[in-house]
Amino acid sequence: MSIKVAEIQRRNNFVDYPSLHELGDDAKMCDAIEKGKRLIDRSIPILILGETGTGKEYLSRALHAYSARRTATCVTVNCASIPDSLAESELFGYCRGAFSGALPGGMKGKVQQADGGTLFLDEIGDMPFALQTRLLRVLSEREVIPLGAAQPVPVDLHLISATHQNLHELVAAGRFREDLYYRIAGGVLRLPALRERTDLRPLIMQMLRDELPPHRTPEQSISAQALDLLLRYRWPGNLRQMHAVIRFACAVMNGLQIQVNDLPEELIPVVTSDQSVGLRGLAQSTFSPSAKQPDSVNAQTGSLRYDERARVLDALNNSRWNISAASRQLGMCRASLYRKLRQLEIPHVRDQTKFVQGQAVIFPLGCIASNQPEYAT
Repeated sequence: MSIKVAEIQRRNNFVDYPSLHELGDDAKMCDAIEKGKRLIDRSIPILILGETGTGKEYLSRALHAYSARRTATCVTVNCASIPDSLAESELFGYCRGAFSGALPGGMKGKVQQADGGTLFLDEIGDMPFALQTRLLRVLSEREVIPLGAAQPVPVDLHLISATHQNLHELVAAGRFREDLYYRIAGGVLRLPALRERTDLRPLIMQMLRDELPPHRTPEQSISAQALDLLLRYRWPGNLRQMHAVIRFACAVMNGLQIQVNDLPEELIPVVTSDQSVGLRGLAQSTFSPSAKQPDSVNAQTGSLRYDERARVLDALNNSRWNISAASRQLGMCRASLYRKLRQLEIPHVRDQTKFVQGQAVIFPLGCIASNQPEYAT
């Protein structure tokens, strides 16, 4: 970006706003973006629905940067984070002497701060019911009355709201005003969860590109096994979790490539009790005393190997095949335990392929997205 362009953006007060092109190439996301562009062009209130971490605030800021109001401010209010006692003054402002402890000169509320620009109300489903009535007046009359004021103050803003909750259920339960819902939901955009998107690989590469030095290419900075794990993971925390995972891996990786060991523990496949039984049965039957040993292994070496294998299996059984717990019990780090599992040919769901007695046993990483993994031999 040239200095001149950067200066223009800085002067126009939207240098930090994201671009709509950075939201990905998934068909559902692209459809939401295109609808959002048409809605904001006509100043229609937008309601963004989606799970936590799907990019609702990111989209709102990108739509503001795209809109004709981009030279003004985009004010964000998280309705769930403001205490009820402060919510009214925070949102609508107050005049001098409105209450004890008020600032001498009063304070402009978020609504007034967004005058001429965009007001983004995040988690609007958590807005106190009493404030919903006042917000409805702001939207219908296009004016706000600060606490302690005698006269209303006109405001001109575009409203974008977002929530992860089902507002229809809140309306039915009497916790959200029905008339306010229809006022804020002029156009509804539904953002897909990350597990539903088809552009995970480009998203991962873009996040890696943002974290790595300019001379490093993302494709060469992550191993095939680590990338496969990221692509198969369910991502309950969506984009926010993925971004945190990528930043963590880039910070702790040794060398020039992210390995599976560099990823947070929650991404490593967790063995359920049913899966544990299957793995234990396979491991213990494969390495039972009656199992045939290779001719090159003498009796003494085989006995020592069997004793060590039994000790590791006991630790895995006691910890329900949780690698972190088993490694602590054995007094070694997780990486060392994984190496030990490979040496002793003990299969684990983290492994994609193990060779047991000359036969390839497949343990697909996809088991993290399924309750019943399939093992092929």
